[in-house]
Amino acid sequence: MATQSAAWWGLWPYHVLFILLLAAAYTDVRQGKIPNYLTYPGVLVGLVGHTVMGRLTGQGGAAVGLAGSAAGLAVGFLPLMVAWRMGVLGGGDAKMMGAVGALTGWRFALAAMFYGMIAMVIMAFVVMIAKRVTRRTLGRMWRTVALLFAPGGTLKPPAGADSPTVPIGLAFCLGAGAALIEVLWRGPVAGKLALGL
Repeated sequence: MATQSAAWWGLWPYHVLFILLLAAAYTDVRQGKIPNYLTYPGVLVGLVGHTVMGRLTGQGGAAVGLAGSAAGLAVGFLPLMVAWRMGVLGGGDAKMMGAVGALTGWRFALAAMFYGMIAMVIMAFVVMIAKRVTRRTLGRMWRTVALLFAPGGTLKPPAGADSPTVPIGLAFCLGAGAALIEVLWRGPVAGKLALGL
């Protein structure tokens, strides 16, 4: 019985993550952004929760839980912060992935970003096909890549008025959801994604 209780308590980050993902996806679709009142508490709950639970469960003391949570925060936030500063995505998207990492650790954050990028590509193709701008959009993407590798290239894509946009935060929420399903179903890579496993 104690083992089952310990196993349930060990899943607390995923319960919090599930609520965070639902709220973030909803606000991103409805408002076009993920607000700080969702992301900052997610980061705080991850850092404090892992510190406290590390102490309660006796798994190497508080430093292990806090270090793993801080590493997840860095891996989830820092790459997307660069993209945010380049104007590729919003700050809420980067902060949300930081919260995902703080709750679940760096391996899970990497998996969530990978699955999120796959979701983003699929969503972009669906929007391009629905708006019938596939050829023009792919042409602009090709020109953007060429500009990036040209001497004195720019990082700003030459977007037009008809450029398809997708809710990037929603894509990352779907990616984190896919990683969460993988962990909870104990799929083939779940051991590498799950916290401390």
